[in-house]
Amino acid sequence: MPMDLTVVKNMIEQALPGSQVTINDLVGDGDHLQAIVVSDLFKGKMLIAQHQMVLNPLREKLKGELHALTLKTYTTEEFEKFKKG
Repeated sequence: MPMDLTVVKNMIEQALPGSQVTINDLVGDGDHLQAIVVSDLFKGKMLIAQHQMVLNPLREKLKGELHALTLKTYTTEEFEKFKKG
């Protein structure tokens, strides 16, 4: 069953207040998503810890409704550098 992208976005935003979250449907089936999350809560944390911060609130959804989720996590500073190329 396809996921409502807004639900995923809201769950991440609630878990990481002040974050900027973009959800993309990678193949158009609502089941293979990408989350780009920009949050200063990631500062000083290793990549695995950043991903856990995003995945933990989604754990139940990942067990059944959501098949695949690709993550890209950035601090605000990292994201600004990324956008500039």
